[in-house]
Amino acid sequence: MRYLIAITFLWAFSFSLIDVYLAGKVDGDFAVLTRVVLAGLLFLPLTRWNGIPTPLKLGTMVVGALMIGVTYLCLYRSFLYLTVPEVLLFTVTTPLYVSLIDDALNRRFSAIALASAFLAVLGAGYIRYDGITGSFLTGFALIQTANFAFAAGQTGYANLVRRYPVDLPQYRFFGYFFLGGLLITLPSFLLFGNTAMMPETTLQWGILLWLGVGASGAGLFLWNKGGTMVDAGTLAIMNNMLIPAGILVNLLFWNKDADLLRLTIGGVVIIASLWVNYRFGRQQTVTADASP
Repeated sequence: MRYLIAITFLWAFSFSLIDVYLAGKVDGDFAVLTRVVLAGLLFLPLTRWNGIPTPLKLGTMVVGALMIGVTYLCLYRSFLYLTVPEVLLFTVTTPLYVSLIDDALNRRFSAIALASAFLAVLGAGYIRYDGITGSFLTGFALIQTANFAFAAGQTGYANLVRRYPVDLPQYRFFGYFFLGGLLITLPSFLLFGNTAMMPETTLQWGILLWLGVGASGAGLFLWNKGGTMVDAGTLAIMNNMLIPAGILVNLLFWNKDADLLRLTIGGVVIIASLWVNYRFGRQQTVTADASP
């Protein structure tokens, strides 16, 4: 749990840093590729290339492709359409995806989780009910894709580590995570990257360095390691601790003119979706487990 809590505070500043200093100024594909490369270099000297089960190697690469490849590419694009508080609030569905994917991996199904996800979408719609445009819907779709990829990655990693235990610390094979991310982000940059939007200031390079080594390198490793030490329910809940922390940082330092009333009402509806999933989903699971 301590790893998850620590990384929550670490990531709380990342959303605002991306929005204020990078989004629309530095090419998103280049920014994501830079983060992957820097984080990968951090783990390169630690990685064991022999003695690791092939399914664990390949599985970790798939997780990396999802969590740092698909997730980050969609996240950076979403900032072109949404504000930071909206991006953060719309990540609230991640725990629901964690629950759904964990249910799928364990051959269960929860209608409550689907209903909760629908309620969360209603809350998101209220926040922008008078400004729902094609751009807003694009941003929302990008965030949901990022949420699903991030949920699938962390849930898959936890199940992967439990299924293929090795007598080595996890940092010995986590380099494969960033290799998987590279297989997604490098082609994306080559195909869609805008070389006219490279970092121009020391500050922008410094932020990329921090996001690569700190938020992506140490952050994703410790988050996934922490995810293997808790159950799926706790992991799902911890995903949403980032939301109030990130919004508080953004409002205090960068976005003091946000519509707090609308954010609050919409946020309450979204949080209610989590309560519905926790209250009735847990009861449904218990009932299902008790069935013959």
